[in-house]
Amino acid sequence: MVDEPKPVAVEPGSLPYDHEVVVIGAGPGGIAAGVKLRKAGVEDFAILERADKVGGSWHENRYPGLSVDVPALTYQYSFARNPNWTRFFPRGPEVKAYHVDVAKRFGLYPHLRFGIDIVRQEWDEQRHIWRLHAADGTEITARFVISAVGAFVNPKDDPGIPGLASYTGKLQRPSDWDADHDYAGKRVAVIGTGASSVQIVPSLAPHVAELAVFQRTPVWSVPKPDVAVPAPVQAILRVPGVQAGINNAVLIVVDLGLRAGVSAPMWLVRPTLRTVDAVAIAAYRRYLRWVVKDPATAAALAPDYGPIAKRPTMSNYTFTFNRDNVRLVTEPIARITPDGIETADGIEHRFDMIVLATGYEVFSDPETYKPGAIVGRDGFDLSTFFTEQGLQAYQSVALPRLPNWWMLVGPYSWTGSGWHAFVEMTADHAVRAITEARRRKASVMEVRQSVHDAYHRRIHRRAEALRFYLTELNGHVPTYYRNSQGDTTYVRPSGFFAARRGNRKFPLGDYEYGTLRATADPATSNGKAPLTAISPA
Repeated sequence: MVDEPKPVAVEPGSLPYDHEVVVIGAGPGGIAAGVKLRKAGVEDFAILERADKVGGSWHENRYPGLSVDVPALTYQYSFARNPNWTRFFPRGPEVKAYHVDVAKRFGLYPHLRFGIDIVRQEWDEQRHIWRLHAADGTEITARFVISAVGAFVNPKDDPGIPGLASYTGKLQRPSDWDADHDYAGKRVAVIGTGASSVQIVPSLAPHVAELAVFQRTPVWSVPKPDVAVPAPVQAILRVPGVQAGINNAVLIVVDLGLRAGVSAPMWLVRPTLRTVDAVAIAAYRRYLRWVVKDPATAAALAPDYGPIAKRPTMSNYTFTFNRDNVRLVTEPIARITPDGIETADGIEHRFDMIVLATGYEVFSDPETYKPGAIVGRDGFDLSTFFTEQGLQAYQSVALPRLPNWWMLVGPYSWTGSGWHAFVEMTADHAVRAITEARRRKASVMEVRQSVHDAYHRRIHRRAEALRFYLTELNGHVPTYYRNSQGDTTYVRPSGFFAARRGNRKFPLGDYEYGTLRATADPATSNGKAPLTAISPA
């Protein structure tokens, strides 16, 4: 267990806001933002977290088999490289401990406030502050806001299966796992075949009497070399520059691949991607016939879509179906009954425990942004805008009419890198913008409409190959890489290094700045310092 220090409440100052900066979320993005703010000399900030500990998904998720599905060397901060990972693919508790250690080491605990679930953010144009409303009625004000709520915002509590409320057995969710429940020797069902399921299934199988996996869409899954890191390797990783060099080499490969894909002419992209998918699908089917004993199960596990149309996984998932107590169910679910699951063929399958591995609300879907949750200047509602105009944001982080506000995971943002490298660059953008506003003594800054629109046109045009791959070539498969509007707003079509350069070196003139000024007529001030609209700063 990690010895976590107690957070120290940050007392509001004498300025017209509680905190100069508020960061919403204490997961990987929120921690990155806090470290960057401190390095920039900003100390009047608070990190608001709805849970009771730091870590984000690594705190909320505690299901069996939880681990990273990329090598640890690519899943860490550049400013806090860890040479002491015990495994090449660390387990959940070790990853959480890493985030706790970083927050502790960089002095973030005095800025943390737990149990604060922000449900509404409202811009106050009269005072150039954000009013943040928590679920418990608390209001917190801030000059600047950094939204670090992450990519997978909320679990889908209702998967849309009729009869869920009638089930009388144990219901488990990856994001709310009851570790005290004993499932040994029980009949268990797992609904879903995504990233959580492929970790849960191999972990449950040796302990239960029966395990049924209900599959809607087959998943690409290759074996994970889940081995311990030998002491000599740890010693090498402690040598300065070794980890950074390895990570940069990986980033270069990823960058070259993504840039080649989005910059190639479409006359070349279309036949190339069709060929690559066809070859990969055929090869994976042969692989499944080789590793899965039952031919019918092997055939049912074979995807009919390309390897990157959905999130590919690394797990020993496919081998699990060689166990006598594990079976794959591909018949659609009709409803959940008090005793189990009834499929469309009328058969009722009885279970003592059902695991709902049915996914999350994802940042790239407009439905994730609730009406009235984020309201900017002149009544601008982020939900309405995304629903009507599609997801878009300058450098993936800023929008006109949302002054002093940045999101660390926004439209067209992921670049194929490890998650930490990604949120570091977007945190750099927000902190650079805040630093410039402070230098100018500006109380408000906002990305220029013309700059934002030009950026979005460019990024949307560059995503043509991605749209072809995800909406035309693989349009038949459900995937969060393609949102409900048929757009590919998950991936940034520019390559990692271009994205990092864009966020760290954006022209400061891409924003406009302003300052509040006192009025001459105190009658309109309601006993407070009278203020007027923006003047240039």
